[in-house]
Order: sequence, then C-alpha cells, then structure tokens
Amino acid sequence: MSDNQETPLQHALSCNKSWASHTSSNNSALLEKNSKGQSPQILWIGCSDSRVPETTILGLQPGDVFVHRNIANVLPPTDLSSQAVITYAVAHLKVKQVVVCGHTSCGGIAAALGNGRLGVIDTWLLPLRQLRKKHKAGWDKEGLSADDQKLRLVEENVRQGVQTVREHHDVVAASKERGLSVHGLVYDVGSGQLKEVECSEEEEEGKAREEAFAVD
Repeated sequence: MSDNQETPLQHALSCNKSWASHTSSNNSALLEKNSKGQSPQILWIGCSDSRVPETTILGLQPGDVFVHRNIANVLPPTDLSSQAVITYAVAHLKVKQVVVCGHTSCGGIAAALGNGRLGVIDTWLLPLRQLRKKHKAGWDKEGLSADDQKLRLVEENVRQGVQTVREHHDVVAASKERGLSVHGLVYDVGSGQLKEVECSEEEEEGKAREEAFAVD
C-alpha cells in the first residue's frame, strides 16, 4: 500500500468525520439525546456478518436498537455473553420486543451443513450441527436443493434462538408482566428485505414455559 493511499481504518475515520459533521448540522437533537442515555425499544440478536447491519437495514437511528451479534446468531443457553445481553436489555433497558434474525448466504450455516474442520468454530457451530442431524433426513426426503436446505437451517436456527430467548427467566417475567414479545426474522442479503419466521406457540406451551423457567 502506497504512503498516500488510505488504509481501511483511515477511510472509516474519514467517513465518521463526515457523518458526525452532517449529523451535528442536520440532526443535533439525536446526538444530544444519545449523550444523555439510551432507551432502545428493540433487542436485536443477529449474525456478525458485515452485510447485516441492523440499524441500517431497519432504517433506524443510533439509540433505537440494542444489539448482540455473533457467528450465525447461535444462542446456546449456557453462553454468558448473550444471556447477559438479554438480561440487561429486558430487565434494565425494558425493551418492548426481542428479535432473533438470521440471514441468507450465512457462512456459519454453510459450514454446519458441510464437514470441513474449522477449529474452535466447530464447537461454536455444534447447535447448528445438532439441528442438521435432527432435520437433514427429512429435507433430503423432500428433495430439497442445497440452497433450500441452507434456508431451512437458517429458519430452524432462528426458531431455536427464539425458544432460548423465551425461556430466559427475565423474558418469562417481562412477557407476563408487561407484554414483552419475541420474534424471528430472516434477512435476504440479495433483496435487502426482512421476512418473519413462524414462531408461534400454543397457549399451553406458554403456560408450561412460564411455570418451568420463572424465577422468583
């Protein structure tokens, strides 16, 4: 790289200066509001993929969404990072809705459907491989293409994430006390559109979860 060529970070910092100047001139109220604290309405749990920046694809502003992202938006119930984020967002920030969002062309999903060795990432993707084990024979029987199977795994991973969130004790309490809701989405990186994933449950399931996972 030549001496006069910007590095990626230098370019990013230059863009930040432009953004800060423009926002200060045209929307100073946003910066003033954010300097005093945050009150996001949504907790977004998504993938680390650079193509899925939640605030951008939702058309929202800094301060609107509290965020947790990791590889393939995997949500093991024993993961302290995601569990702490859920507690802070739900019990302290009092978000009104939680979103678990997967996306098309996800590298983690593709890896879980393959058999390559990836080191520590293999451990992280174990929940996806377990979903693969559970559903793959059925997908093969349906005659689904490789791309369709990837999409199915994306959707099943979202459903599992939604279930994990719903079983978090703070979510159980907030759902009962103030109507907190949990939703599943898939983002299409090719079209830029979000679609909902069916994650509804029977009333009896909700009651059973409330009884099993509530903490006094």
